[in-house]
Order: sequence, then C-alpha cells, then structure tokens
Amino acid sequence: MAQIRQNDTNRPSPSELRSRLGANLRQLSKDAVSISELCRQLGINRTQYNRYLAGESFPRPDVLYRICDFFKVDARILLEPVADITPAEQGVFQHPEIAEYLGDCTKEIPEQELPSGLYRFARRSFSNDTQFVQGLNYVFRRDGFTFLRGYEAKDAMRAQGLPATPSHREFRAVIMAQEDGIAVLAGRKGTTTGSFNYLARLPSFENNFWIGYVARTVREGMAGRRTERLAFEFLGKDTKKVMTAARQSGFCTEDDLPIFMKNLLKPQEPFV
Repeated sequence: MAQIRQNDTNRPSPSELRSRLGANLRQLSKDAVSISELCRQLGINRTQYNRYLAGESFPRPDVLYRICDFFKVDARILLEPVADITPAEQGVFQHPEIAEYLGDCTKEIPEQELPSGLYRFARRSFSNDTQFVQGLNYVFRRDGFTFLRGYEAKDAMRAQGLPATPSHREFRAVIMAQEDGIAVLAGRKGTTTGSFNYLARLPSFENNFWIGYVARTVREGMAGRRTERLAFEFLGKDTKKVMTAARQSGFCTEDDLPIFMKNLLKPQEPFV
C-alpha cells in the first residue's frame, strides 16, 4: 500500500491537468481568426471555452473528443506540451524532422488523377526473361490518404520458397503524389523487403493507362533483376475486363499479354 501511495503522489492533480490543458488550448487557439469563430466551429459555448483556456474548468469526455478531433491531436494534450505532440494519425511523414520534405506527398490524390477501383498490372518477371506477370491491384482512399492492395502471384511465391496462402501473398502500399505521376511504396505483412514503383499517366483514347517501373529492395547480385517496366490499366466498372484480368493473373508469355500492355512494356527494348 505504501508503494501505491508513493506512486499516487507522482500523478498530476486535477488542477495540474486543467492547467496543462489550458496552456495547450491557448497554443492551439492562437492562429484562430477569433475565439468566437473558433467556438462556433467547435460547437462550444465561448464562456465555457474561456474557462478551459484559463484552466478553471475541464471538458466532458465528448467535448474533449471534439476538441482533439478538431485540432488533430490526441488526449496527450492533458499531459504534454502540445509542441511535443506529433499527431498519431498523421504518421512519420508528418514528423517535424521530415514534414517539410515529404509531408505533402502523402496527401490524398484527386480521383481524376488516379481513380479508385481495380487496375490490371503487367511487368516482366524479375528472374525469367521469357515470362511476364499479370495481376489485379485495388486503389482506395481512407482517412485522407490513397492506398493500394494486391496479391503476389502464387507461382512467384513458390519460386521464392515462400508460402502461397492469401495472407502471405497479400501486399499493401501507400501512394504518394509526385510532380509528374505517382510513387507507390509497397510491402507484404511483416516483411522487411518491398518495392518502389513509379507511374505516370499515359495520354490515350480512354486515358486509362499508366506506365513506369518497379524496383525491388534487394542487394545487387541477388538472383534476377532489380528493376522492370510496369504498366497499369484502370478497369473501372467493366465486369468483363475485371473477370478476364483475374483469370489471366500470374505468369504468362509475351504473346499472352494484352496488345496495348505489350506495347507499353516494350519487351524487345532494354529497360534503362
């Protein structure tokens, strides 16, 4: 019991929590046009908000949630100076050390630039010049970011001596905006290797093709090549195209590639 009482003395008192919250709210509110306008946006009575600022009162849990959600912080504003808090939902790209360099690249990409939905992809095999890989990827939006989800070909997993179960084959990626195109950083669950992809939209009749390359994160000298051309085709809601692409997923020969994808991949030209 003595140990419990000793630990209790190190816990902040209610007045200290109110004081810390008040100091943080004053810092968060300093860029507002006015406290009155801020209170209107928060849906909080100005008199009550002034009491929070002064450390005289503490918000109900639902009001505290509203405040944290508005300012994009978490409940650490009760315990730590707001300047020391990196919003958890923004992740590493918004960390102060890197935010000015990479922070904007992970913002949600406009639908007109990269529509959500299913895409057919194709590239040459990294390990066999005579084979190509086709498959489906799914692009989606969540919480203001753009993501990609897909599955490695079963034969490709087996060739690496890896399990070919769906959970092992699945990969996910974050899509980042570039000055001319997009970058895709992908990896499988729990692995420490992945791939970097770059794609640029190709002007065409339907404006639904992207061309670029994929690079594996492996050492020089490993079996196979590290980079290959990569082509994407947006399938939209065309059920026939989606089903055809699904049936054709996996390894194939050059002659099995859809003609437009084959033209984009330029099998007879070295990739540089």
